[in-house]
Amino acid sequence: MTSEADAVASLVIDEFKKLPAKRKPSVRDNGMHEWVPLSGIVAQGPGLLKCVALATGMKCLPASKLPQTNGVAIHDWHAEILALRAFNHFVLEECRRLALSADNSSEFLRRRTADEIASTTAENETCWHGQPFAWRQDVKLLMYCSEVPCGDASMELIMAAQDDDSPWEVPPRIPQTPTADTATEPVSLPGRAYFSHLGVVRRKPSRGDAPPTLSKSCSDKIALKQCTSLLSALPALFVSPRDAYLTSLILPESQFSASACQRCFSADSGGGRMSTLAHRQPAEAGWGGGYAFVPFAVRTTTEDFTYSKRAVAARSTQTSASNLAVAWSGNGLEEGIIGGVLQGRKQFSEKGASCASRRKMWGLGRDVARLLSAEDGGVIAQALAAGAYDDLKEVGLLEARRRVKEETRREALQGWLRNTGDGSFSL
Repeated sequence: MTSEADAVASLVIDEFKKLPAKRKPSVRDNGMHEWVPLSGIVAQGPGLLKCVALATGMKCLPASKLPQTNGVAIHDWHAEILALRAFNHFVLEECRRLALSADNSSEFLRRRTADEIASTTAENETCWHGQPFAWRQDVKLLMYCSEVPCGDASMELIMAAQDDDSPWEVPPRIPQTPTADTATEPVSLPGRAYFSHLGVVRRKPSRGDAPPTLSKSCSDKIALKQCTSLLSALPALFVSPRDAYLTSLILPESQFSASACQRCFSADSGGGRMSTLAHRQPAEAGWGGGYAFVPFAVRTTTEDFTYSKRAVAARSTQTSASNLAVAWSGNGLEEGIIGGVLQGRKQFSEKGASCASRRKMWGLGRDVARLLSAEDGGVIAQALAAGAYDDLKEVGLLEARRRVKEETRREALQGWLRNTGDGSFSL
């Protein structure tokens, strides 16, 4: 019998197979066989098992490039993070579809009643609860990754792959302007360095001679999603986060380290780095605003992705990482991305902006708000009229979400440095 984890993995892989050849790794003219990680988000409910978003990719922008991006280029297109961006685009498109007609139904979202909004507001009057939509409570969200997410969940694999297992040299300290949720002194943000230091926040790994990045590892970003839900800031203005949490993370059995995943993601008192947030679980007391610490289960699959590093290495001794990333969703998104922008476009030209970029997502949010009634969307439209993207992230409607992120970084994901520099643009 096929396990649920295998069924979810197969569904994501099969959806990727349907994409045209131009979206897939290739064999280069010099004989190099390309490989790439794949991640996908699957919705599971009564009579429903559907891949709603997927992505491939494995690169990110250096910190020095962020001031040039102007909301156009995606900062981090590792498969896991790009899949989450594609999922959030999917959610906003579902909101748009529901806003176009009160009679429209969705397998994933439902309209919230005025009584429901009033009731949740009465429970915690310090938080805004006015989102017009909610994720359906009977539809679970699961995530498949063809590789173990980079960062803390993969450190045992990194150690096992070394000929010399002595810790690497500590990287240089990265100075940063202090903010409310960072230290006042420059702090090191390691990539794969000093791998004997476990349970710490890490930046995306890269070659030693590559420009430094402050994009946090996929392990760290996914761990944070246990607190913020899968919704990013813009969709969280339209959809209550209460039921939009991941229930399972599915990883290849051959790449799985139980101790690493327990340390990285769990609130286990025996060493889980999220243990300081156990009191924020729904059964205890969340943060308000629909937010709580909702841990997911980590499960394994024997299914393997055709273009995984392992599968490609089994077919050829000449392998190379693909520069091409892909973003896809179940309601129409399909893009090839190189360097954070649409394939074939100049890196920071507005014409190169992905639908999952900050600029395009903000514009989509404004479109949805305009389609809603004044009662449902007036206050949201006002928030989305912010003069700059940084101002939008600071609107009062997102106060509960900011508080969740700040406490999680302070209590569990210590050392988190904000990746700043791309927030001054406006629409």
